[in-house]
Amino acid sequence: MSAEMTLEIVTPEGSVFKGVIDGVTIPGLDGEFGVLRGHAPLLGSVGIGTLTIFTGNKKTFYAVNTGYVKVSPTHVMMLVETAERADMIDLKRAELARQRAEEQISRLPRDAAEFEKNRIALMRAIARINTSGRK
Repeated sequence: MSAEMTLEIVTPEGSVFKGVIDGVTIPGLDGEFGVLRGHAPLLGSVGIGTLTIFTGNKKTFYAVNTGYVKVSPTHVMMLVETAERADMIDLKRAELARQRAEEQISRLPRDAAEFEKNRIALMRAIARINTSGRK
């Protein structure tokens, strides 16, 4: 078995991260799950939340927004809508997005088509806010 594990994160704009890692924690649709070298093959869905990459004693955080993950014993491939590294997140913009989504949600009935769109926008904004402060 190879001694290394690689992670690749790809968005519609291109590759966001590619490198050797010790492990990764991924926000799934049913909760967070971790992947280490030697993990059983897996195809899964990625939810909205914080992705944590472990390399040595260092952690790197990304706010991710829905997609898919393919895991093999030595490689993790993620295809996600967006991925923003914590130190690149514009906190002021994320706070404004959260406020806008909350205002819209408070005015809309739950069965309105726009309600779900704004609920997802709120989840994304909260994930970006929570991720931005992590180092």
